[in-house]
Amino acid sequence: MNLGKLFIVLGIIFLVIGMIWSFIGRLPGDISFKVGNVSFHFPIVTSIVISIILTIIFTIIGRFR
Repeated sequence: MNLGKLFIVLGIIFLVIGMIWSFIGRLPGDISFKVGNVSFHFPIVTSIVISIILTIIFTIIGRFR
């Protein structure tokens, strides 16, 4: 694969990741605290969803190797 095609594929991958991230950025179950000027956000449910998606993707890729 030449360098131009590689950049196109990487660009499409980043575009898809960005679109998915805008939809699952703050799911119900994520922990958020705000006290005064300090805020804390821990995306526990978002992390679990991303982990499941990546596990499925890598499992599918692993079967074709």
